[in-house]
Amino acid sequence: MKKIAFILSIGLILTSCGEDTTVSTSIEDLTLTKSSYSDLKNWQQDDINMAIKAFKKSCQKISENKNTYIDTKAAIKISTSEYKEICRKLKNVRPTKYKDFIEENFTPYLVTYKGQSEGKFTSYYEAELQASYHKSDKYKYPVYGRPFDMIEFNLQDFDKSLPNKRFVGRIKGNKFIPYYTRSEIYEKPLNAPIIIWGDNEVDIYVMQIQGSALAHMDDGSYIRIGYADNNGREFKGIGSILLAEKLIKPGQASMGKIKKWLKENPEKAIAPMNKNERYVFHRFVNSDGPIGAQGVSLTAGRSLAVDRTFIPLGALLWLETNGPDKEDINKLVVAQDIGGAIKGAVRGDYFWGSGGDDILEKAGRMHAKGQYYILLPNKQR
Repeated sequence: MKKIAFILSIGLILTSCGEDTTVSTSIEDLTLTKSSYSDLKNWQQDDINMAIKAFKKSCQKISENKNTYIDTKAAIKISTSEYKEICRKLKNVRPTKYKDFIEENFTPYLVTYKGQSEGKFTSYYEAELQASYHKSDKYKYPVYGRPFDMIEFNLQDFDKSLPNKRFVGRIKGNKFIPYYTRSEIYEKPLNAPIIIWGDNEVDIYVMQIQGSALAHMDDGSYIRIGYADNNGREFKGIGSILLAEKLIKPGQASMGKIKKWLKENPEKAIAPMNKNERYVFHRFVNSDGPIGAQGVSLTAGRSLAVDRTFIPLGALLWLETNGPDKEDINKLVVAQDIGGAIKGAVRGDYFWGSGGDDILEKAGRMHAKGQYYILLPNKQR
């Protein structure tokens, strides 16, 4: 049978032969294979109402987007105009018709990389900490906002032929040098605003790993703290550091157990924490959840952090993986966040929700294999 190739507005090449349809992007080894809703595990049973709520938040952000694609940084190029049309139509759809609407407007494509559809899926949550607006003997650990002396630049700002790479640093004399490491920030006062004071370093450290937190203030109120920026240094997971130094045993590397060890061993904890040179700065946010990289509040169980080198923020994904207790997670989610450790075409970090150590333990134990399908607008097939 004759093969026919089409150049699509989403920047993919679609090759059709009989019933098999495969889409290959400009990123080598990344393939999208056309599927049907009958291929999606649990599609008929999934109550997608919360996913649509999350998707509507992304729609609002995309409605403000003047770019050709919903996420110009991602290899998979989805037309902004097509998404805006779908989002506009979605406003008039009754909840009982959400699933019909998705089927009428999107086609699922299985994401594979180097011929493998299976990847790694972990989970994160919104941390909590006890804090005050004022420094005291109890609340003496600073939560910094973005430093005044931190500078960033991108090579493409100077030459469009250069890689799209962000550099973060500071000026020393007449030189641009890397910004301070975590240990250097601990050792000296920082040229940065202190937005609140925490009662222990471990909770602040966990907040930095998670990206955000709900702060319970000493006046009885609570505020949401979100990600503002980072020092540009390499991220290294605290679990791998503690394991490498034999401070914890294999099987004790869940985030809940790690946090417990750090709090019980404060003198031993600082050195391994400092081996993760990445330091995260924060800001106040007014929202119903932590703010993800797309700039929208995350929805528990329906937001996914992805590697936007491949997956565009705002895209609908059908996720098939397992939770920390081996329970099935087969559901519609939205790509709304990124993470320093979330790298790969088939890689996701599932947002578990907000809460204390019980949620941390559950989220921290999730480490499963799985796959996902990206839902592309039908007009762009």
